[in-house]
Amino acid sequence: MKKSILSLIAIAIILGCSHKKENTEVKSLLVDLMKKSHTEQHWFVPTKTALEGLTAEQSNWRDSTENHSIKELVSHLVYWNEINLRAFKGEDMTDFEVDNETTFKIYTENEWVGLINKLDSIQTEWESIIVKATDEQLTVWSKEIANIQAHNAYHSGQIIYIRKRNGWWK
Repeated sequence: MKKSILSLIAIAIILGCSHKKENTEVKSLLVDLMKKSHTEQHWFVPTKTALEGLTAEQSNWRDSTENHSIKELVSHLVYWNEINLRAFKGEDMTDFEVDNETTFKIYTENEWVGLINKLDSIQTEWESIIVKATDEQLTVWSKEIANIQAHNAYHSGQIIYIRKRNGWWK
């Protein structure tokens, strides 16, 4: 009987350590993904770099199609990063309505710098909140957090494309 109990305890400890190691690796991966889509250049240009030196006038440029301007793309990124952050933190979401088209807002030239700063602030908060996330939060949110980073990288690519097309990229 003692052997059985000791065996169960040993198995529980091993499984507990394995789960903890797995969550530590997931947390590390998610933080790495966030940094690479936010500030650290790796395979693609992160959002912070993609927006550096861009003027408000340039951010408003649109081609002759239905494509979005850089300013609209940044507005869209702010919206989705912020709404997911609010949900992750357990904030009240009763005022949240999903209408993706309304996330591509047009801001004035004076609001442009504030919009860039807001995106940077939200992405910075995501980095710190992932580091502090519980195992339960990681279990529930890891796929969504990874998708957020893929979404950020996708739109960062669009921003770079617009800048290159117009000769605004180094």
